[in-house]
Amino acid sequence: MSGLMDGKVGLVVGVANKRSIAWAVTRALDEAGATVALTYQNERIEAGLRKLGDSLTTPPAAYLPLDVTDDAQLDSAVAGAADALGGIDFLVHAVAFANPDDLGGRYVDTAREGFMLALDVSAYSLTALTQRVEPHMVARGGGSIITLSYLAAERAVPGYNVMGIAKSALESSVRLLAWDLGESNIRVNAVSAGPVRTLAAKGVSGFTEMLDVAAERSPLRRLIAVEEVGDASMYLLSSISSAVTGEVLHVDAGYHAMAT
Repeated sequence: MSGLMDGKVGLVVGVANKRSIAWAVTRALDEAGATVALTYQNERIEAGLRKLGDSLTTPPAAYLPLDVTDDAQLDSAVAGAADALGGIDFLVHAVAFANPDDLGGRYVDTAREGFMLALDVSAYSLTALTQRVEPHMVARGGGSIITLSYLAAERAVPGYNVMGIAKSALESSVRLLAWDLGESNIRVNAVSAGPVRTLAAKGVSGFTEMLDVAAERSPLRRLIAVEEVGDASMYLLSSISSAVTGEVLHVDAGYHAMAT
């Protein structure tokens, strides 16, 4: 897909390390000719992120601090990205968090504080970022926004618990944002990835069993690779999906289509 995103610029939020899905998306964007700005949550992540950025064909235009629960940082990160890039054509939202104690046991035992934290970081942050990138995309005649979801948005996945609720809210937000921004030629979609071995996934109770079940019961009889999520994300971010919005694209070897 070399050259597919030549001249396109955008913000990628949520690259944590070289194994993260967000990094696979970033690499796909880079290979297609796009230039990105990247965000980091703290100094520890920043150091590793800059090393990853050095491996891209086109170095990131900016590395920006961002805590998505802080409105001032949301303002400065999006403004900083737009300044460094000369605009914003696309946004990749790959942020999710829940208290570790809420990823295991019974969902019914989730405390109000843990529920609100998971929904704020994992779902509302998409809306908050979209509010801020919208005028920059309008100025460039449109844009594309993607977020990362999981099948627990649609089905009960014991152990995923409150994060499943957050993903449900995230997918609902995608549909409403697609309606709100469609008249400005801004598309909003989600990629629902199958289980992959990322650092974040290790915090989910029973994750190894999820991998085994997915490999056994998916139509393709295998797990997915992060690069496949990156390629699917490229499709949604590029002009070849120009009539696709409000969609949840499953990249899970077909597992979502099965009854069990």
